[in-house]
Amino acid sequence: MDRNQWSRYRAGPTRKFRRRAVLKNGDCNVLQSRISRRSLRFLQDIFTTLVDTQWRWTLLCFILSFLLSWLGFAMIWWLIAFTHGDFEEHHLPPFQIENNWTPCVYNIFSFTSCFLFSIETQHTIGYGSRSTTEECPEAIFIMCIQSIAGVMIQAFMVGIVFAKMTRPKQRTQTLLFSRNAVIYQRDGELCLMFRVGDMRKSHIIGASVRAQIIRSRTTKEGEILSQHQQELVVGTDGENGDLFFIWPTTIIHRINESSPFFDMSAEDMLTERFEVVLILEGTIESTGQTTQARSSYLPQEILWGHRFDPMVSYSKERQGYEVDYSLFNSTTQVDTPLCSGKDLAEFYKAQDDLRHGTE
Repeated sequence: MDRNQWSRYRAGPTRKFRRRAVLKNGDCNVLQSRISRRSLRFLQDIFTTLVDTQWRWTLLCFILSFLLSWLGFAMIWWLIAFTHGDFEEHHLPPFQIENNWTPCVYNIFSFTSCFLFSIETQHTIGYGSRSTTEECPEAIFIMCIQSIAGVMIQAFMVGIVFAKMTRPKQRTQTLLFSRNAVIYQRDGELCLMFRVGDMRKSHIIGASVRAQIIRSRTTKEGEILSQHQQELVVGTDGENGDLFFIWPTTIIHRINESSPFFDMSAEDMLTERFEVVLILEGTIESTGQTTQARSSYLPQEILWGHRFDPMVSYSKERQGYEVDYSLFNSTTQVDTPLCSGKDLAEFYKAQDDLRHGTE
């Protein structure tokens, strides 16, 4: 077949079907609805809810948790002083010595003073002008309660902000997946290939990759499974998914008898409806946390008869291997049979039988 005819099997506007479960950036395209007691369930796991929510809501909760606690305890301090009579004119701080009056808290004039004392107590600022006395046991009790509550609020909110800033999801922004997948012949077999890369100098330890195909399937009983998931055998050599991930790597799925693509030709690929989800997992070297990056490929994003261009070369000047990321998505068209993997295997088998028969 003429090389110009290969282009009809390249990704393009042939099909408008764009439904996908996993977006190209790795986000799951799943919208949940009609969940009973949804708000209550999220509030029961408030820590995870605040970590997962947007930054503006997390920061709003951060600010409100302190403001409301300061105001709440300020009202309690005001009530203690009010019931003790500390706000009566002859019991105010300028007249306490001459009237021999001992207040619950020194130097309390109004609610503003109570608010400032609440902040000083909760955060152990201790300016020295305001302090509790032995006159009111309830004041001593509230001081202990607020000190404990302040430590708990700080620990909780700092933990949320820290978890949000260091969560592994941010690491996935520097893990790259090729824009397209390719299919071409290698070692006598058609192979579906993807390219993955890592922009950072700190590596992903114990990196592994796996892939799944999501498509509709009808069982023997006639049941239609619209989101059936099937595992694909992938790896750098097509055998396992463990990676030595020091530079961009090509992930291979061999289209053989165990592959769901075994009966698909280049033309069939354009009419099939499926989604290949590629999942990269490993441990972040700098933090020790586990991370997962995802991407997906629809049939129109699979280039039949293409291969990835080499992007790793040795630089004598820099005395090291150089990775050119401008070639990360670059492919080259190569001669590739348009038949299915099954037809290709039968063709090679017939050739072997014919060769052995003539011998």
